[in-house]
Formats: sequence, C-alpha cells, structure tokens
Amino acid sequence: MVFIASDLSNNPQGVADPPEGSEAFAVTQAVHVDGPVQYPQDPPAGGPHSGNVLECRVYDAPVVSEFAVHALEHGAVWITYQPDLAADEIRTLEGFGRRRELIVSPYPGLDSPVVATTWGTQLRVDSADDPRIDQFIRAFQNRTAPENAASC
Repeated sequence: MVFIASDLSNNPQGVADPPEGSEAFAVTQAVHVDGPVQYPQDPPAGGPHSGNVLECRVYDAPVVSEFAVHALEHGAVWITYQPDLAADEIRTLEGFGRRRELIVSPYPGLDSPVVATTWGTQLRVDSADDPRIDQFIRAFQNRTAPENAASC
C-alpha cells in the first residue's frame, strides 16, 4: 500500500494561485466602532467595523457595510452585485450564497457588475458566470482574515 501526503497547511483548499484580476489591499485595523466608517475600497475589503456581525446568507436588499466587514473579519466572502443585474445572473450568484461563510447582496453604485470580497482582497468581474468567482472563493475564503473560520 502506498500513501501520498501533501502539506496544505498554508493553502487548505489546495489553490496554488489567486485568480487573475484579484487585488490585494493592506488592512491595518480590525477594531469595533460605533457608527459609519469611510472605507478606502467600495465595497469595503476590511478595516474598522461594527460589533454586530452580518449573518452569512443571500440578501435581496443592500446590507450595512460595517456589519458585512465584521463577517469578512471572520473569513466570509461577500459577493456584491449591481442592483440592475439581470435576474438570471442574480440567481447564479444566489447559488454561491448556499455555501457556508458567504454573503450575497446588491450594492448600489458598484462600478463593476459583480465584486467578490474577502478581508484584504477583491475580484471585479463582468458576469456572474465568470469561473474566477469560484476560484476566488476557494483561494481566499477563511484564509486572509484575522479571525478565520469564526461564525457569521
């Protein structure tokens, strides 16, 4: 009998590289604050946030960014989309929302049709069918946040 082992401790999902187009941001604070926060990214990719954490699920209305950032701190992926995105594309994104530790919501004023965000990382794509969304989730979910795998 032969056993083959691999060390996946630095890359638990086994993804070698982030998908093309992923952007990384330095996030220097992860403190709880009261009230709104001005974030350098839109949608935000980390930073000061509410003490309330957003439940991971699909939303049909915009969510409070400061709550979503708290979920990002826990390792969640937040998929946002332009509110006027085609219904079939929204259904595709809602399919991602059935996964654990994932939020899907519309985001008014978004400059790309779809944006996937984790703590300190984003991917902007033109279509919900872009295979890089799944690659992004596998590459970054529960891997870049200060409190990875905490509940949301």
